[in-house]
Amino acid sequence: MDITRLKTSIGKEIDKRYTQLSGLSRKIHDNPETAMKERHAMAWLTEFLQDNGFTVVKGVAGMPTAFRGVYGKGKPVIAFLAEYDALPGIGHACGHNLIATSAVAAGVAAKAAVDKLGGSIIVYGTPAEEADAGKAVMAAKGVFRDLDAAMITHPGGGNRILFGALACQTLQVEFIGKAAHAAADPEAGINALGAMILSFNAIDSLRQHIKETARIHGIITDGGDAPNVVPAHSAATFLIRAEDDEYLDILKDKVMNCFAGAAAATGAELKYRWADVRYASMLNNITMARLFRKNMQSLGRSIPLGDAGNWSGSSDVGNVSQLVPTIQPMVAIASSEVLIHSSEFAEAAGKEEALHALLDAAKAMAMTAADILANPEILAGIRAEFQKSKKK
Repeated sequence: MDITRLKTSIGKEIDKRYTQLSGLSRKIHDNPETAMKERHAMAWLTEFLQDNGFTVVKGVAGMPTAFRGVYGKGKPVIAFLAEYDALPGIGHACGHNLIATSAVAAGVAAKAAVDKLGGSIIVYGTPAEEADAGKAVMAAKGVFRDLDAAMITHPGGGNRILFGALACQTLQVEFIGKAAHAAADPEAGINALGAMILSFNAIDSLRQHIKETARIHGIITDGGDAPNVVPAHSAATFLIRAEDDEYLDILKDKVMNCFAGAAAATGAELKYRWADVRYASMLNNITMARLFRKNMQSLGRSIPLGDAGNWSGSSDVGNVSQLVPTIQPMVAIASSEVLIHSSEFAEAAGKEEALHALLDAAKAMAMTAADILANPEILAGIRAEFQKSKKK
């Protein structure tokens, strides 16, 4: 098997579909749909896969906007992950239109490798990365259990092969107090807002005694109705992040002590609820990352391997990476001054040069799939690294 010739044909499969892929990315970008509401994006993506020979199942893991597109039979099974939810108010400020387009492009291009070498390609449509951790739900229901490798490429304000992501869980908090006239008889009231502010202050004090990679941040969503009424109710939403699941559990207890102390100090009743799912930390497969990097270099894009760095965000790709060897390289579509989750990044995600970058990433992902399918020793190395990392 001439792997170089095969990789050339993989690139040509994407090039000849450029007009379709450009239109697909543009439609998703210009019609942003938030978590679990990505009906149009799912329809466009699955139609493209079906038109290109994939067998598609919708409603995977009980989520109406999740899907699975399969080409080929048997092992190894390599997956490309598509994200397509937008952020409320600022649209595709995380570039998920590009992620989705590159995933289906890689899937269709990798057909050439499956036809020559066997194995299977799956494109998974994974909704609600930004809000409800769709991949975590899918992982918990065994969707990714039989995969040998998974890949996804994220647009960014810089280039990096290894992706660092923190474990994260959402916390909803309420304090129930007692209303009273704030001037006439404030002593009769119990200030729920005071309890929430006291909690924020306690968390600020906690920050100097936790690991520097951890993050605690939140907003008050209800602080009362009128300044002359002692607030009888307050509410807030927090995100608690840590470098790994073990420290996240420790940090959760420390945070809850802040709220419990505020309740004891003010007499307000504390109510809280942790989200049912959490974002797991990212476990990078360096063996596969090096393959991707080499394939990007063959396309004229040099990306440093580096390390995962101190990335302080979270992604449900981490949940996949804990189950199967996974990579999520970041490919620049803007300068480092343009921040992800900004209106400027949303604008950059709609440009043709951004699509060119992510379609090169799609080629590199499909070429990496070809490397794995062509050489059992490569897959063995990927698996060995994964097992070693899990033991650590």
